[in-house]
Amino acid sequence: MRKVVFFSFILLGGCAGYVWGLRDDWPTRLVMMGVCVLFSGAVGAALASIGKAARSEPWEGQHIIKLRAGSGVRSEDLVANYWRDEGYPAFNKPTEYEHVSGKKT
Repeated sequence: MRKVVFFSFILLGGCAGYVWGLRDDWPTRLVMMGVCVLFSGAVGAALASIGKAARSEPWEGQHIIKLRAGSGVRSEDLVANYWRDEGYPAFNKPTEYEHVSGKKT
């Protein structure tokens, strides 16, 4: 039933474009039909998807990491904790000592 609604809107858009450019030449009429089909296809697709059940689970292979406030890697957290971390991500600030000699830099 959804396909019938979608294709009927496309057909109505083509007819509306033909009627709209009825007194013009064929290239203008074809352009008007194309524009009307484009817009009516979008409207038909939107109306055909009304009532369709949304996906409850993401599809396989989709891994979205949602960062929470206070995780330390968002730009707002970096700005808020600049005094502590000096612009590095949270708890990743390099040490003040060299690893080889142990001398302070």
